[in-house]
Amino acid sequence: MSAADARAAAEARAGTTAHAAAAARRRRRRGILVGWSFVLPNFLGFAAFTLVPVVGALLVSFTDWNSYSSPHWVGLANFRRMWHDDNFRTALENTCWYAAGHIPLTLAASLGLAVLLNQKLRGVGILRTAFFFPYVTSLVAVAVVWNMLLSPDVGPVNQILRHLGVAHPPGWTTSTDWALPALIVTSVWRDMGYYMVLYLAGLQAIPAELYEAARVDGAGPWQRFRHITLPGLRPTTFFVLVMLTISSFKVFDLVQVMTEGGPGRSTLVLSQLIFREGITHGRFGYASAISLALFAICLVITLAQFRLQRRRER
Repeated sequence: MSAADARAAAEARAGTTAHAAAAARRRRRRGILVGWSFVLPNFLGFAAFTLVPVVGALLVSFTDWNSYSSPHWVGLANFRRMWHDDNFRTALENTCWYAAGHIPLTLAASLGLAVLLNQKLRGVGILRTAFFFPYVTSLVAVAVVWNMLLSPDVGPVNQILRHLGVAHPPGWTTSTDWALPALIVTSVWRDMGYYMVLYLAGLQAIPAELYEAARVDGAGPWQRFRHITLPGLRPTTFFVLVMLTISSFKVFDLVQVMTEGGPGRSTLVLSQLIFREGITHGRFGYASAISLALFAICLVITLAQFRLQRRRER
């Protein structure tokens, strides 16, 4: 082959390589554009309705603003006030007590229902639907019905307790001692169906061969549950725990409808305090400071849960 032919062949190969590289770049750009076309609408919604309000709340928390006048910069005054505010301490304590009752009870109830309804029972589909239905029911309707059920004088719950020999049944939502437990019971009843569905999905992902091998080895039901079911449900339990923690600390609607934070301040929670300070009293700067404190609490607890889960996986 002559030098001219070799040079022509080399140029042809270089041209082919450049063309292939250009085609690869076009495909890569096309893939990026397709990806952004899927992500961008959701990101715009997130930016408009979540990111911008969060940044705005951060800025407002350092001001004194009632929405009728211009914001007045006060620095850390709202956070110092929150530190000494008795209402904030009461709301934080009530929120922690609510979470301490709501999280483990909902976790246990949803897991128990999932294990029970994962069996081959007649009408199991109807039962699953019945337990899930309260979660999609209007929360106002749920609160009104439970208020009637827990009515101190004519409620069916207290009538049953009197029939069983309890002379002075609890006052439930009218009692400072029983209002918070009443809210916890109602929220567990409403939420357990949703987390039951998550646990059902986790149970059905566990290989049946593990249970068969355990039966052959002579393992009983409790041993199979302890050594197969619980470890197999660890990712689901972690997800459920994180979701329950966040929902428990930001609870608002159920408390607002059932007790409005009363009697007294016995069921006042952080989200409701934010609503009162911002919407009712027009102290948006102070309400934003409390909302940031609530965000920080949820963030710290969630990060701690992720770190603990990472250690367990190791």
